Amino acid sequence: MAKSTSDHRPAERVVNIAAYKFTPLTGLQKRREPLRSLCTSLALKGTIQLSREGINLFVAGQRAAIGILLDTLQQDVEIGPLQVKRSLSDEQPFNRMLVRLKKEIVAFGVEGIDPRTHPSRKISPAELQQWLAEGRTFTLLDVRNQYEVRLGTFKNAVALPINHFRHFPASADQLPADSKKQPVVMFCTGGIRCEKAGPYLERAGFEDVYQLDGGILKYFQECGEQHFEGECFVFDKRTALDGALQETATTLCFACQNPLTVEEQASPLYVPGESCPYCSGDAAIPG
Repeated sequence: MAKSTSDHRPAERVVNIAAYKFTPLTGLQKRREPLRSLCTSLALKGTIQLSREGINLFVAGQRAAIGILLDTLQQDVEIGPLQVKRSLSDEQPFNRMLVRLKKEIVAFGVEGIDPRTHPSRKISPAELQQWLAEGRTFTLLDVRNQYEVRLGTFKNAVALPINHFRHFPASADQLPADSKKQPVVMFCTGGIRCEKAGPYLERAGFEDVYQLDGGILKYFQECGEQHFEGECFVFDKRTALDGALQETATTLCFACQNPLTVEEQASPLYVPGESCPYCSGDAAIPG
């Protein structure tokens, strides 16, 4: 009998998706359990956040299962079409499946900021790439946390000294007054933080505000790593992705949860499972 070759087929890679949408949602409690049960039945893992202001999700699993989840969500009349960012990994990057009800789908804490009614203008990855190649004069503003910025950001980007997005408003208020007159292009990992940072900047008097549509992940997907230096931090077990959306060798310190590059892992102060050079308290700690 001929030997079956099925055991030698390469394992299907895990599909990772990230998506969000600011849209009025009702019946949050009624949505929660059916959605969690669906994801569990499909062997999906990750986090879905539901709020009266919309939905935010990071989920991973097999391609067919991801397709069923997206079809279900997008057939919901209150959600509709989603802009989805995808990447692949060899292993499941999440430990469990959570569906959470939140006051905000991204914590900001400023009243009166509503991306649904007053969104900032978006600039596509291709447009930003062109602006950078042309050497245009504008402020490229990284709205992420310091520990994310340390791992990688766009060349010549301006970063704020924050360890949690809730600190963005106070820090943004310290930007130079003359920067309010020139174009500002904000960016974050997937775009959701910019949805609130942009309207805030406009309310603070910035005259020409844009956000990078889809964030760094969509830029990597469409433009690669051009003009970006380093890696992009992601909030799952992969820790960081390169310009090809592939997992890197960067890891997290067990104690302080700071990302550690290969070079930092070579430090004599790095003890896997115990501590790292950032544990002294002198470095930014994720918030």
